[in-house]
Amino acid sequence: MGWEVEGGIYLKDINNDKRIKNIINVYMKRVAIIMVISIIFVSSLFLALYKQTHNRDKSRLAFTQIKQILSENQLELLEVQEAYRKTCLYSADAIAYIIQHYPAVMDSVESLEGVAEFIEVDEIHIFDKTGKIVNGTHPEYYNMTFDSGEQIGFFKPMLNDKTLRLCQDITPNTAESRPMQYSAVWSKDEEFILQVGMEPVNVLKVTKKNELSYIFSLLSVDEGVNFYAIDANTGEIMGATNEGDLGKNLKEIGFSLKKISDKKEGFHDTINGKFSYCVFEKVGDNYIGRVILADEMYEGVPTSLLAIAIIIIFVAIMLVYAVTSHLNKYVIKDIYKINESLSAIVNGSLNEEIDANGTTEFIELSNHINEMKKSILATTDKISYVLNKTDMHIGVYEYNLNMDYVRFTDYIPQILNIDSEIIEDSKLDCALLKKHIKKLCENPVKGEHDVYRIIEDREIYVRLEENIQNNEVFGVIIDVTDEVLRRRLIESERDMDLLTGLYNRRGIENKLSELFAEFENLGHSAIIMLDADGLKGINDKYGHDMGDVYLGKMAEVINMFEHNSSLAGRLGGDEFIIFLYQYSSEKELLDSIDTLRYLQENSTAHLSDNLIVPINFSFGVSLTKKERDYQKLIKDADEKMYENKRSRKCSNNN
Repeated sequence: MGWEVEGGIYLKDINNDKRIKNIINVYMKRVAIIMVISIIFVSSLFLALYKQTHNRDKSRLAFTQIKQILSENQLELLEVQEAYRKTCLYSADAIAYIIQHYPAVMDSVESLEGVAEFIEVDEIHIFDKTGKIVNGTHPEYYNMTFDSGEQIGFFKPMLNDKTLRLCQDITPNTAESRPMQYSAVWSKDEEFILQVGMEPVNVLKVTKKNELSYIFSLLSVDEGVNFYAIDANTGEIMGATNEGDLGKNLKEIGFSLKKISDKKEGFHDTINGKFSYCVFEKVGDNYIGRVILADEMYEGVPTSLLAIAIIIIFVAIMLVYAVTSHLNKYVIKDIYKINESLSAIVNGSLNEEIDANGTTEFIELSNHINEMKKSILATTDKISYVLNKTDMHIGVYEYNLNMDYVRFTDYIPQILNIDSEIIEDSKLDCALLKKHIKKLCENPVKGEHDVYRIIEDREIYVRLEENIQNNEVFGVIIDVTDEVLRRRLIESERDMDLLTGLYNRRGIENKLSELFAEFENLGHSAIIMLDADGLKGINDKYGHDMGDVYLGKMAEVINMFEHNSSLAGRLGGDEFIIFLYQYSSEKELLDSIDTLRYLQENSTAHLSDNLIVPINFSFGVSLTKKERDYQKLIKDADEKMYENKRSRKCSNNN
């Protein structure tokens, strides 16, 4: 091929080696890049999920601490409340005892205030048996009754049951709305009800410890972390480490009550204008939440990803280098050898042997390919053997558009009349085959699909079918001579009139239907209806045998008149039809019809050696023009034929 040589190796080989190496290097780099990106992406997801899981766990731990503190504080509150209730009742009993035994203390407010200070209560109120305040440390409350307000009305049942000793929960008093705890008892002599009021300082202190904001202040809070307590019904912020958020509605700072209730495993949201990660848990009637700024939570993730990326990129570079070096040394050369040999086989060098011996795997691959090639080549011989054992004449060929030679069975050269001397070592040139196929296709058989006639002394018809896919050509040639001739014989017997050799009614209608289906190809045309006028007289005078001879002679006259582009038929009895078509002009058509008029007057029939009679017939003509319905044309021509018959009969009578 004229390749230059360098170091004993063809430059073509070197270029192909480089091309394959470049392809492998490109693919390896792509794989490495995809691998690095994928690992970094997965690592980022993993780190993000880890941070989220870690913060969920810390949030759950904080919620557990909060619930534990709430539980302990509630227990302490109940204990303090119970102790305070008892103290209130004991104080009421003591003051009632003093007043009952030293009534003089009721003479002045100052005396009652001294008793209150001594017993350590804030207020003393004395009710009469009707439930009205008649005395006490606060004259402004005098004359108030158990009906004067909801708070004071709590003690009204004591009017009906003097055994009652009541202690009210901490409530704002009626006059000042100051938190107070009131208790009341009957005096031993049941002459008055003694009520004391105490400001529950200790209880309020313990209650303060139950406030969520107070509890949040006890927690160890990381940088960028805030705790929230939100009313589950109203959305009001009941507690927060950020005091500026207290009392606000959660929507004001960016929370959604629906998201809090639905996203129990945590969610991202923008809180107070900062992107944050939120975890909430329902505790009683409140949602307790821990919110951490996303910047704080994901701090360190970019650094970790950078370290992972550096390590992965280093590993990928080393891997690409190791793999490409190994492939260059042990794979690429053998791949090129196999590829070059396969290319030669595809292009028709079927005797090419593949020899790659770099590794055990490539040696096995070469052997398998060589065996497969031999099997494929043997297939052609096997197919030929099978086809030769049948009565069918079938030839098969196959080639690639890039090949120089064709694979074929034995019948192909015979049916295409290819000289066996041209075929060397079972090799048939592609160009030669295409030439013979093209020649075959120049003689298609009308009315047949993919059937062609081979021009020889005798009629030979073959069916050719070719399938081309992806540059692969597969062809089958079948001898269908017997099939075509048999079908034509059947059609002839079916469509031909045996007496006259013309088409019968069925045959003529089939032909007219085919021709009128391509109306634009008819040119100037006409339908002619004919009637043998003298048939009845011949039958009556000489017999029906002579009548049949007369009809045959009538057909001969019609055949004498017919042109190439015409067809004729016998419709039955003495009726005949002629269709003239593909005339170049109407004048040419009418000139031809004038010939029929001449034959009408100058034709005779030799019925026997000594019997010659004139052939009399009437005819009518209908020019096709634009009419596409041949039945209408036949009817029109038939009517004109009878007009001609009547006019002829009148002429003969005259």
